[in-house]
Amino acid sequence: MKEFTILSPTAILGYGFPLSSFKEGLRRSPDAIAVDAGSTDPGPYYLGAGVSFTGRDSVKRDLGLMLEASAANKIPVLIGSAGGSGGEPHLKRDVDLVMEIAREKGLHFRMAVIHAEVDREIVRDSLRRNRIKPLGPVPPLEEKELDDAVRIVGQMGVEPLSGALEAGAQVVIAGRAYDPSVFAAPAVRSGYRPGPAIHMGKILECGAIAAMPGSGSDCLLGRIGAGYFEVETLNPARVCTVTSVAAHTLYEKSDPVYLPLPGGCLDLKRTRFEQVADNRVRVTGSRFIPSQKYSVKLEGVKKAGFRTVTIAGCRDPVLIREIDRVIEAVRERTRDNFESRFGDYSINFKVYGKNGVMGPLEPLLDTASHELGIVIEVIGKTQETADTICSFARSTMLHCSYPGRKATAGNLAFPFSPSEFRGGEVFNYNIYHLMEVADPFELFPMEIVNV
Repeated sequence: MKEFTILSPTAILGYGFPLSSFKEGLRRSPDAIAVDAGSTDPGPYYLGAGVSFTGRDSVKRDLGLMLEASAANKIPVLIGSAGGSGGEPHLKRDVDLVMEIAREKGLHFRMAVIHAEVDREIVRDSLRRNRIKPLGPVPPLEEKELDDAVRIVGQMGVEPLSGALEAGAQVVIAGRAYDPSVFAAPAVRSGYRPGPAIHMGKILECGAIAAMPGSGSDCLLGRIGAGYFEVETLNPARVCTVTSVAAHTLYEKSDPVYLPLPGGCLDLKRTRFEQVADNRVRVTGSRFIPSQKYSVKLEGVKKAGFRTVTIAGCRDPVLIREIDRVIEAVRERTRDNFESRFGDYSINFKVYGKNGVMGPLEPLLDTASHELGIVIEVIGKTQETADTICSFARSTMLHCSYPGRKATAGNLAFPFSPSEFRGGEVFNYNIYHLMEVADPFELFPMEIVNV
């Protein structure tokens, strides 16, 4: 069986890649070009606000090169989780960019657009039929959360993308998708087993992050054959090693053996990694186990309020020693001043140099830093509420007294003026659940466009 080759230009569409690496990949005559365009990593804001975390011009640059290569080499391009979060506004942004590039460069092709935003009433019906369950440590889904949800997307698997290729699409733009799906789909459609194909997609999804030294802004090449796949770098400054490829297999996974995905899971108990060239690793033994019932992950967000933030520094060793006492005093003073008027707000202190990264989970309790970075975040029902409380907390901490304090000057140094920054709308994930579906295409309607 002839090897099938896939070029992954970058970790996320818009993160960029060296043109030399991309051209080297094209010299290997790939059968497809695929890229993941999104993630939940940047948090719930982008899904709720309907905006992308990647810049339009950056995405256009990457897309333009990929579409030109697709046209010149007559190979398909697949893009998953369009616009970052894969909802309707995100999908529209990237589809519009494709159309714009096609007009400017005089390109003609057949395009499939696969939608992934899910109507809440469809979810409600499934909830009432007991077809939805929590994914991980989240509570059971309640109908109130559906009512509060601003946007819900489903994470498609390989099947809708393979269906788009089957329909003759040369360019496939998909909403929210399981990250490896865009890489696995063309290989599965060409007859390769889903286990190695999906595992290969797991490595290719982040571009050269799976190399040494890793980079999210460089290319990686994958090829799949009968019972194996290989990944290799295209930049002489990087190499794929057994360690780097095996490590990326575990990227964002809580179980090293079973990797759940739409419609089943990867079984890696018999997986082996072998260095077959200085820059190339071969992987064998990966197996796909289909689930008895096909489930799709739902991601939904609701509005939590508005954010205001202030940033300050502290170098007083006495205040550093007493910082916990000062923070609690500021909380209490703010509560006393505003609780009767603004009862529904939250105030959060992140103290970098003490426990700013891990918060209460930080195991090192003694502060050894000679300076601290302090971030005060307030979330209120309105932007004005958040502004008011953040300003008050900032001024209270600036002049707060504490044991051992002698000077009457301010306690904090502010690197910016004005001191407060409006963060705008805040969203929280409120739906992170699995929904049983009758078939893999159920939630993902497709349209064909002749560009």
